[in-house]
Amino acid sequence: MRKNTNNHYPTTGRALPGPSRRSLGGQISILARTLFIAATALFLFGAAQSSQAQAQEINFGIISTESSQNLRQLWDPFLDDMRKETGLDVKAFFATDYAGIIEGMRFNKVQLAWYGNKAGMEAVDRADGEVFAQTLAADGSEGYYSHIIANVNSPLTSIEDMFKEAKNLNFGNGDPNSTSGFLVPGYYVFALNAVDPKTAFKRAVNSNHESNALSVANGQVDVATNNSESLQRLQETAPDKRKLIKVIWTSPLIPSDPLVWRKDLDPAVKKKILDFLLAYGQDGDPRKTAILAGLQWKGFKTSSNDQLLPIRQLELFKEKKNLEDRGDLNDEQKTRLTQIEAELKDLDAQMTKLAKK
Repeated sequence: MRKNTNNHYPTTGRALPGPSRRSLGGQISILARTLFIAATALFLFGAAQSSQAQAQEINFGIISTESSQNLRQLWDPFLDDMRKETGLDVKAFFATDYAGIIEGMRFNKVQLAWYGNKAGMEAVDRADGEVFAQTLAADGSEGYYSHIIANVNSPLTSIEDMFKEAKNLNFGNGDPNSTSGFLVPGYYVFALNAVDPKTAFKRAVNSNHESNALSVANGQVDVATNNSESLQRLQETAPDKRKLIKVIWTSPLIPSDPLVWRKDLDPAVKKKILDFLLAYGQDGDPRKTAILAGLQWKGFKTSSNDQLLPIRQLELFKEKKNLEDRGDLNDEQKTRLTQIEAELKDLDAQMTKLAKK
Protein backbone atom coordinates (compact mmCIF):
# COMPACT_ATOMS: atom_id res chain seq x y z
CA MET A 1 0.00 0.00 0.00
CA ARG A 2 1.29 3.41 -0.94
CA LYS A 3 1.95 5.86 1.91
CA ASN A 4 -0.72 8.52 1.74
CA THR A 5 0.66 12.02 2.40
CA ASN A 6 -2.72 13.77 2.47
CA ASN A 7 -3.93 12.42 5.81
CA HIS A 8 -6.77 10.45 4.14
CA TYR A 9 -7.74 6.81 4.42
CA PRO A 10 -6.48 5.18 1.23
CA THR A 11 -9.67 3.27 0.44
CA THR A 12 -12.41 5.73 1.35
CA GLY A 13 -10.85 9.16 0.89
CA ARG A 14 -12.27 10.37 4.24
CA ALA A 15 -10.11 12.64 6.46
CA LEU A 16 -8.27 11.02 9.35
CA PRO A 17 -9.90 11.62 12.74
CA GLY A 18 -8.40 14.50 14.75
CA PRO A 19 -8.27 18.27 14.80
CA SER A 20 -7.84 20.38 11.76
CA ARG A 21 -4.92 22.80 11.47
CA ARG A 22 -7.29 25.67 12.35
CA SER A 23 -8.78 23.96 15.43
CA LEU A 24 -5.33 22.77 16.56
CA GLY A 25 -3.99 26.28 16.30
CA GLY A 26 -6.89 27.57 18.38
CA GLN A 27 -6.25 25.02 21.07
CA ILE A 28 -2.58 25.90 21.14
CA SER A 29 -3.51 29.56 21.53
CA ILE A 30 -5.87 28.76 24.40
CA LEU A 31 -3.21 26.58 26.03
CA ALA A 32 -0.63 29.35 25.70
CA ARG A 33 -2.96 31.87 27.29
CA THR A 34 -3.77 29.44 30.09
CA LEU A 35 -0.07 28.82 30.74
CA PHE A 36 0.61 32.56 30.69
CA ILE A 37 -2.17 33.23 33.18
CA ALA A 38 -0.97 30.40 35.43
CA ALA A 39 2.62 31.63 35.27
CA THR A 40 1.53 35.17 36.06
CA ALA A 41 -0.55 33.99 39.01
CA LEU A 42 2.37 31.90 40.26
CA PHE A 43 4.69 34.88 39.96
CA LEU A 44 2.28 37.16 41.83
CA PHE A 45 1.73 34.51 44.50
CA GLY A 46 5.48 34.13 44.90
CA ALA A 47 5.93 37.89 45.11
CA ALA A 48 3.19 38.09 47.74
CA GLN A 49 4.79 35.29 49.70
CA SER A 50 8.17 37.00 49.46
CA SER A 51 6.66 40.30 50.63
CA GLN A 52 4.92 38.52 53.48
CA ALA A 53 8.14 36.77 54.49
CA GLN A 54 9.96 40.10 54.45
CA ALA A 55 7.26 41.67 56.63
CA GLN A 56 7.69 38.85 59.14
CA GLU A 57 11.39 39.58 59.70
CA ILE A 58 11.99 40.98 63.19
CA ASN A 59 15.26 42.44 64.43
CA PHE A 60 15.49 42.03 68.20
CA GLY A 61 17.72 44.68 69.79
CA ILE A 62 19.76 43.55 72.81
CA ILE A 63 21.42 46.21 74.98
CA SER A 64 25.14 46.01 75.57
CA THR A 65 25.39 45.05 79.24
CA GLU A 66 28.44 42.91 78.49
CA SER A 67 30.38 41.58 75.49
CA SER A 68 28.37 40.61 72.42
CA GLN A 69 29.91 37.16 72.50
CA ASN A 70 28.62 36.50 76.03
CA LEU A 71 25.22 37.97 75.23
CA ARG A 72 24.90 35.87 72.08
CA GLN A 73 25.53 32.66 74.03
CA LEU A 74 22.78 33.61 76.48
CA TRP A 75 20.26 34.83 73.92
CA ASP A 76 20.65 32.42 70.99
CA PRO A 77 18.67 29.53 72.57
CA PHE A 78 15.86 31.90 73.53
CA LEU A 79 15.69 33.47 70.07
CA ASP A 80 15.78 30.01 68.44
CA ASP A 81 12.66 29.09 70.41
CA MET A 82 11.05 32.39 69.51
CA ARG A 83 11.60 31.69 65.81
CA LYS A 84 10.16 28.18 66.05
CA GLU A 85 7.11 29.07 68.13
CA THR A 86 6.08 32.31 66.42
CA GLY A 87 7.07 31.55 62.85
CA LEU A 88 8.81 34.92 62.72
CA ASP A 89 12.30 35.35 61.33
CA VAL A 90 13.79 36.78 64.53
CA LYS A 91 17.36 38.06 64.31
CA ALA A 92 19.55 39.38 67.12
CA PHE A 93 20.70 43.00 66.76
CA PHE A 94 23.71 43.91 68.89
CA ALA A 95 25.30 47.34 69.16
CA THR A 96 28.32 48.61 71.05
CA ASP A 97 26.18 50.92 73.20
CA TYR A 98 22.55 51.58 74.14
CA ALA A 99 22.27 54.48 71.69
CA GLY A 100 22.91 52.08 68.81
CA ILE A 101 19.80 50.05 69.69
CA ILE A 102 17.71 53.21 70.17
CA GLU A 103 18.79 54.61 66.80
CA GLY A 104 18.20 51.21 65.22
CA MET A 105 14.59 51.33 66.40
CA ARG A 106 14.24 54.95 65.34
CA PHE A 107 15.11 54.06 61.75
CA ASN A 108 13.14 50.78 61.83
CA LYS A 109 16.26 48.64 61.72
CA VAL A 110 15.10 47.25 65.08
CA GLN A 111 11.44 46.40 65.64
CA LEU A 112 11.67 44.89 69.13
CA ALA A 113 14.20 45.42 71.91
CA TRP A 114 15.17 44.66 75.48
CA TYR A 115 16.19 47.90 77.21
CA GLY A 116 16.94 49.33 80.61
CA ASN A 117 14.30 51.81 81.75
CA LYS A 118 16.21 54.94 80.73
CA ALA A 119 17.01 53.57 77.29
CA GLY A 120 13.40 52.40 77.04
CA MET A 121 12.24 55.94 77.79
CA GLU A 122 14.52 57.27 75.04
CA ALA A 123 13.09 54.69 72.62
CA VAL A 124 9.53 55.69 73.51
CA ASP A 125 10.27 59.42 73.16
CA ARG A 126 12.54 59.32 70.12
CA ALA A 127 12.06 56.06 68.25
CA ASP A 128 8.29 55.50 68.04
CA GLY A 129 8.58 52.81 70.71
CA GLU A 130 6.02 51.44 73.16
CA VAL A 131 6.58 49.41 76.33
CA PHE A 132 4.48 46.24 76.18
CA ALA A 133 6.15 43.83 78.65
CA GLN A 134 8.75 43.65 81.37
CA THR A 135 11.05 40.97 82.69
CA LEU A 136 10.59 39.16 85.99
CA ALA A 137 13.71 38.45 88.03
CA ALA A 138 14.70 34.89 88.84
CA ASP A 139 13.01 35.21 92.22
CA GLY A 140 9.84 36.59 90.60
CA SER A 141 10.43 40.18 91.68
CA GLU A 142 9.54 43.07 89.41
CA GLY A 143 12.66 45.11 90.00
CA TYR A 144 16.37 45.25 90.75
CA TYR A 145 18.93 47.55 92.37
CA SER A 146 21.69 49.90 91.29
CA HIS A 147 24.98 49.68 93.19
CA ILE A 148 28.22 51.50 93.72
CA ILE A 149 30.95 48.89 94.06
CA ALA A 150 34.57 48.85 95.23
CA ASN A 151 37.34 46.29 95.56
CA VAL A 152 36.95 44.08 98.60
CA ASN A 153 40.34 45.28 99.89
CA SER A 154 39.44 48.95 99.54
CA PRO A 155 39.10 51.02 102.73
CA LEU A 156 35.95 52.61 101.22
CA THR A 157 32.75 51.44 102.90
CA SER A 158 30.20 54.11 101.89
CA ILE A 159 29.59 56.86 99.36
CA GLU A 160 30.60 59.36 102.05
CA ASP A 161 34.02 57.70 102.09
CA MET A 162 34.04 57.81 98.29
CA PHE A 163 33.32 61.55 98.19
CA LYS A 164 36.07 62.29 100.73
CA GLU A 165 38.64 60.50 98.58
CA ALA A 166 37.17 61.32 95.16
CA LYS A 167 40.14 63.36 93.92
CA ASN A 168 42.34 60.32 94.42
CA LEU A 169 39.97 57.78 92.87
CA ASN A 170 39.35 56.41 89.39
CA PHE A 171 35.60 56.08 88.77
CA GLY A 172 33.82 53.72 86.36
CA ASN A 173 30.49 55.25 85.37
CA GLY A 174 27.86 53.43 83.29
CA ASP A 175 26.65 53.90 79.74
CA PRO A 176 24.86 57.30 79.59
CA ASN A 177 21.66 55.50 78.53
CA SER A 178 21.83 52.91 81.32
CA THR A 179 19.22 53.19 84.06
CA SER A 180 21.09 51.37 86.83
CA GLY A 181 24.58 52.25 85.61
CA PHE A 182 24.06 55.97 85.02
CA LEU A 183 20.63 57.53 85.67
CA VAL A 184 19.84 56.16 89.14
CA PRO A 185 23.30 56.70 90.69
CA GLY A 186 23.50 59.97 88.78
CA TYR A 187 20.49 61.23 90.70
CA TYR A 188 20.60 59.51 94.10
CA VAL A 189 24.38 59.48 94.55
CA PHE A 190 25.57 62.54 92.67
CA ALA A 191 22.77 65.06 92.02
CA LEU A 192 21.35 64.86 95.54
CA ASN A 193 24.85 65.45 96.91
CA ALA A 194 25.65 68.25 94.44
CA VAL A 195 28.59 66.30 93.01
CA ASP A 196 29.56 66.20 89.35
CA PRO A 197 31.20 62.79 88.66
CA LYS A 198 32.99 64.14 85.59
CA THR A 199 35.04 66.56 87.70
CA ALA A 200 34.92 65.09 91.21
CA PHE A 201 37.21 62.12 90.54
CA LYS A 202 40.81 61.88 89.43
CA ARG A 203 39.53 60.09 86.32
CA ALA A 204 36.03 59.04 85.18
CA VAL A 205 35.29 56.64 82.32
CA ASN A 206 32.06 55.14 80.94
CA SER A 207 31.60 51.44 80.30
CA ASN A 208 29.10 48.57 80.55
CA HIS A 209 28.28 46.64 83.72
CA GLU A 210 30.58 43.70 83.02
CA SER A 211 33.58 45.89 82.26
CA ASN A 212 32.97 48.01 85.36
CA ALA A 213 32.78 44.95 87.60
CA LEU A 214 35.94 43.39 86.18
CA SER A 215 37.78 46.72 86.36
CA VAL A 216 36.96 46.99 90.07
CA ALA A 217 37.92 43.35 90.71
CA ASN A 218 41.22 43.83 88.86
CA GLY A 219 42.05 47.14 90.55
CA GLN A 220 41.85 49.18 87.33
CA VAL A 221 39.23 51.54 88.81
CA ASP A 222 38.56 52.20 92.49
CA VAL A 223 34.77 52.53 92.41
CA ALA A 224 32.14 51.95 89.74
CA THR A 225 28.42 51.70 89.09
CA ASN A 226 26.76 48.32 88.67
CA ASN A 227 23.52 46.51 89.48
CA SER A 228 22.25 43.48 91.38
CA GLU A 229 21.56 41.44 88.23
CA SER A 230 25.03 42.01 86.81
CA LEU A 231 26.70 41.01 90.07
CA GLN A 232 24.56 37.88 90.24
CA ARG A 233 25.60 36.98 86.70
CA LEU A 234 29.25 37.56 87.59
CA GLN A 235 28.82 35.16 90.52
CA GLU A 236 27.84 32.49 87.97
CA THR A 237 30.37 33.28 85.24
CA ALA A 238 33.42 34.39 87.26
CA PRO A 239 32.92 33.69 90.99
CA ASP A 240 36.60 34.36 91.65
CA LYS A 241 36.12 37.93 90.40
CA ARG A 242 32.86 38.38 92.28
CA LYS A 243 34.70 37.61 95.54
CA LEU A 244 36.88 40.65 94.94
CA ILE A 245 33.92 43.07 94.84
CA LYS A 246 31.91 44.67 97.64
CA VAL A 247 28.86 46.90 97.50
CA ILE A 248 29.13 50.31 99.19
CA TRP A 249 25.76 51.75 98.08
CA THR A 250 22.37 50.34 97.06
CA SER A 251 19.52 52.23 95.40
CA PRO A 252 15.76 52.06 95.91
CA LEU A 253 14.05 49.37 93.80
CA ILE A 254 14.20 50.00 90.04
CA PRO A 255 11.35 48.61 87.86
CA SER A 256 12.58 45.56 85.94
CA ASP A 257 13.67 45.97 82.35
CA PRO A 258 11.04 46.84 79.76
CA LEU A 259 10.56 45.22 76.37
CA VAL A 260 9.69 47.76 73.70
CA TRP A 261 8.34 47.35 70.19
CA ARG A 262 7.71 49.89 67.48
CA LYS A 263 4.15 51.17 67.67
CA ASP A 264 3.66 50.61 63.93
CA LEU A 265 4.50 46.89 64.11
CA ASP A 266 1.81 44.67 62.55
CA PRO A 267 -0.82 43.89 65.25
CA ALA A 268 -0.78 40.21 64.28
CA VAL A 269 2.99 40.13 64.80
CA LYS A 270 2.62 41.92 68.14
CA LYS A 271 0.17 39.25 69.29
CA LYS A 272 2.55 36.44 68.33
CA ILE A 273 5.40 38.08 70.23
CA LEU A 274 3.41 38.83 73.38
CA ASP A 275 1.78 35.37 73.47
CA PHE A 276 5.21 33.76 73.15
CA LEU A 277 6.76 35.84 75.93
CA LEU A 278 3.96 35.41 78.44
CA ALA A 279 3.90 31.64 77.96
CA TYR A 280 7.64 31.06 77.75
CA GLY A 281 9.00 28.88 80.53
CA GLN A 282 5.67 28.71 82.34
CA ASP A 283 4.85 25.12 81.38
CA GLY A 284 7.54 23.56 83.56
CA ASP A 285 9.83 22.71 80.64
CA PRO A 286 13.25 22.40 82.35
CA ARG A 287 15.13 23.41 79.20
CA LYS A 288 13.24 26.70 78.90
CA THR A 289 13.54 27.29 82.64
CA ALA A 290 17.30 26.90 82.30
CA ILE A 291 17.41 29.32 79.35
CA LEU A 292 15.53 31.94 81.38
CA ALA A 293 17.79 31.30 84.37
CA GLY A 294 20.81 32.04 82.15
CA LEU A 295 19.22 35.42 81.41
CA GLN A 296 18.50 35.78 85.16
CA TRP A 297 14.75 35.84 84.58
CA LYS A 298 11.76 33.82 85.65
CA GLY A 299 9.60 35.04 82.79
CA PHE A 300 7.69 38.08 81.57
CA LYS A 301 4.56 40.06 82.39
CA THR A 302 2.60 42.66 80.47
CA SER A 303 3.51 46.29 81.02
CA SER A 304 3.07 49.73 79.50
CA ASN A 305 4.74 53.12 79.24
CA ASP A 306 3.50 53.77 82.79
CA GLN A 307 6.44 51.82 84.19
CA LEU A 308 8.68 54.63 82.97
CA LEU A 309 7.00 57.26 85.17
CA PRO A 310 9.50 56.92 88.08
CA ILE A 311 12.37 57.19 85.59
CA ARG A 312 10.84 60.35 84.13
CA GLN A 313 10.66 61.75 87.65
CA LEU A 314 14.36 61.02 88.17
CA GLU A 315 15.28 62.78 84.93
CA LEU A 316 13.21 65.83 85.80
CA PHE A 317 14.45 65.98 89.41
CA LYS A 318 18.01 65.91 88.11
CA GLU A 319 17.35 68.68 85.59
CA LYS A 320 15.54 70.76 88.23
CA LYS A 321 18.42 70.33 90.67
CA ASN A 322 20.96 71.38 88.06
CA LEU A 323 19.00 74.53 87.23
CA GLU A 324 18.48 75.48 90.88
CA ASP A 325 22.17 75.02 91.65
CA ARG A 326 23.11 77.57 88.98
CA GLY A 327 21.66 80.43 90.98
CA ASP A 328 21.09 83.29 88.55
CA LEU A 329 18.85 81.97 85.78
CA ASN A 330 18.00 83.70 82.53
CA ASP A 331 14.40 83.98 81.36
CA GLU A 332 14.59 80.81 79.28
CA GLN A 333 15.96 78.81 82.21
CA LYS A 334 13.31 80.22 84.56
CA THR A 335 10.62 79.21 82.08
CA ARG A 336 12.08 75.72 81.86
CA LEU A 337 12.14 75.44 85.67
CA THR A 338 8.44 76.34 85.76
CA GLN A 339 7.75 73.71 83.08
CA ILE A 340 9.64 71.07 85.05
CA GLU A 341 7.63 71.79 88.19
CA ALA A 342 4.39 71.45 86.21
CA GLU A 343 5.58 68.20 84.62
CA LEU A 344 6.57 66.79 88.00
CA LYS A 345 3.14 67.69 89.38
CA ASP A 346 1.52 65.89 86.46
CA LEU A 347 3.73 62.83 86.99
CA ASP A 348 2.83 62.79 90.70
CA ALA A 349 -0.87 62.78 89.75
CA GLN A 350 -0.36 59.96 87.26
CA MET A 351 1.53 57.84 89.79
CA THR A 352 -1.10 58.48 92.48
CA LYS A 353 -3.80 57.37 90.06
CA LEU A 354 -1.84 54.22 89.21
CA ALA A 355 -1.31 53.42 92.87
CA LYS A 356 -5.09 53.41 93.42
CA LYS A 357 -5.71 50.81 90.69
